[in-house]
Amino acid sequence: MACVLEAPLRMSVLSEVTASSRHYVDRLFDLDPQKVLQGVIDMKNAVIGNNKQKANLIVLGAVPRLLYLLQQETSSTELRTECAVVLGSLAMGTENNVKSLLDCHIIPALLQGLLSPDLKFIEACLRCLRTIFISPVTPEDLLYTDATVISHLMALLSRSRYTQEYICQIFSHCCKVRMQALKCFSVLAFENPQVSMTLVNVSVDGELLPQIFVKMLQRDKPIEMQLTSAKCLTSMCRAGAIRTDDSCIVLKTLPCLVRMCSKERLLEERVEGAETLAYLIETDVELQRIASITDHLIVMLADYFKYPSSVSAITDIKRLDHDLKHAHELRQAAFKLYASLGANDEDIRKKIIETENMMDRIVNGLSESSIKVRLAAVRCLHSLSRSVQQLRTSFQDHAVWKPLMKVLQNAPNEILIVASSTLCNLLLEFSPSKEPILESGAIELLCSLTQSENLALRVNGIWALMNMAFQAEQKIKSDILRGLSTEQLFQLLSDSDVNVLMKTLGLLRNLLSTRPHIDHIMSTHGKQIMQAVTLILEGEHNIEVKEQTLCILANIADGTTAKELIMTNDDILQKIKYYMSHSNAKLQLAAMFCISNLIWNEEEGSQERQDKLRDMGIVDILHKLSQSSDPNLCDKAKTALQQYLA
Repeated sequence: MACVLEAPLRMSVLSEVTASSRHYVDRLFDLDPQKVLQGVIDMKNAVIGNNKQKANLIVLGAVPRLLYLLQQETSSTELRTECAVVLGSLAMGTENNVKSLLDCHIIPALLQGLLSPDLKFIEACLRCLRTIFISPVTPEDLLYTDATVISHLMALLSRSRYTQEYICQIFSHCCKVRMQALKCFSVLAFENPQVSMTLVNVSVDGELLPQIFVKMLQRDKPIEMQLTSAKCLTSMCRAGAIRTDDSCIVLKTLPCLVRMCSKERLLEERVEGAETLAYLIETDVELQRIASITDHLIVMLADYFKYPSSVSAITDIKRLDHDLKHAHELRQAAFKLYASLGANDEDIRKKIIETENMMDRIVNGLSESSIKVRLAAVRCLHSLSRSVQQLRTSFQDHAVWKPLMKVLQNAPNEILIVASSTLCNLLLEFSPSKEPILESGAIELLCSLTQSENLALRVNGIWALMNMAFQAEQKIKSDILRGLSTEQLFQLLSDSDVNVLMKTLGLLRNLLSTRPHIDHIMSTHGKQIMQAVTLILEGEHNIEVKEQTLCILANIADGTTAKELIMTNDDILQKIKYYMSHSNAKLQLAAMFCISNLIWNEEEGSQERQDKLRDMGIVDILHKLSQSSDPNLCDKAKTALQQYLA
């Protein structure tokens, strides 16, 4: 008898439960939109943590109706968002729940929802997608059915912290079976600290994503997987999500990328390996040192310049065509990696330059037809030009300034920026290249760069002129001033960028050095220079700018006739007095240098200058400063007071 009664009893319980759930579904069909919205909200509250209720609502057909409401443009954004939240909650139930949702084609509906402009709705759709994709019953292929999905997800990454989290988790799960997702990670993390910080903390099946990437670096994995994983870890490291001294970088990623540079690898793999390694070590001295001694990398890279092989050695036309195609890319990659390797360490630079025909290769690279190779060659030259020793030897032996000056004629801005930076180094006072560069018309070229709309070019132009003016002959200084013109000098001194302003002040300071030069320049440009100095001292500038300006005044005060331009300018004298009592010791010290040079006893007219400055109250300030707790100020004040006593 019990057996006969069992089935009807179960049916009776189920009908009771479904009946209690039916009113939630019925409310979804109400004609009043507000009642529908409230019904969805009540359903959301009812299913939280209640798997039985979730199953009942699915059986009663809630999913198709929720998806319908979610996709209707007539539905309010709030209603569509709440529908996505409920669907996400249903997906958090059993695997059968997820299967039911997939059978109703939930993924295309949610992906369509991502096109909405409303962020809250997008986040709700992504949260639901994340829950569905991390379920073992969901085929990962569903993410790749539409080619535009990945690019759209990538575009949504930066919208909010939640979009980043959900998208990264979706990709994390799908990367277990797809190289495409791994490639997405490398693109997503590139120069993106936010995404990188999210990725580094993502866990897949209890394992952190970076640990998964490290496993993919193993030699038994496909080369494409090794390379792409190394790119992911490189991007995360450069974005600051992984430390440069982390073992996964030093012991895994770096050696893997060096392996990719070996002869055993395909040409395209060698290119990608070298370029990724160049990016990884670009800013880190220790990684540069480690890479330079790993598997004879510096010598290994020399092989990159040997393609295409001599035609006689190649009987296969297809191979020759392949070699030709990759030859430019190989040279570009090698130059990039050499540039990164030699960015900081003198010994590494020496090893690079001593590598087989290296300087000839760079010189040839500067005149290649490929802009990318030219740019990489200039970068390499710039990196090596930081070496004092090489500027005096290899750079001079190979006259690298000649092709460099040629590169600077009508080059695209990205090449001009690096080439002009290199020229700055070649114009340092100890560089033998300085004189021939001057003779080749560099002043005119550099003066034209200072008028560029591109900030980096303006900075480099004025920087190179500053280096050129250091301890230069009077003729060179006059040529620089003539080439710049007073109008352009004022333009640079009123530039909104502090680097341009500081380099221009540095140029003025170098021009106004040694007495005959100071007197000559101030006799021809004195009025304009004093006007510029006044403007800067009156302006809203930082301490460094004002200190540099006061140092220019101190140089003028050191001139024989030039100092009269200060002594006859009461406005400037008052400014010097003001800065002597300033709260910043650097400015006080710079102002004191001006005073010391003006009152120096051994020079003609010193008595009159001392008297005028005493009447202004300068001596009283000197007495106060001689009691200063700052030893530099105290000593300088005492030295100045001795001039009055002598």
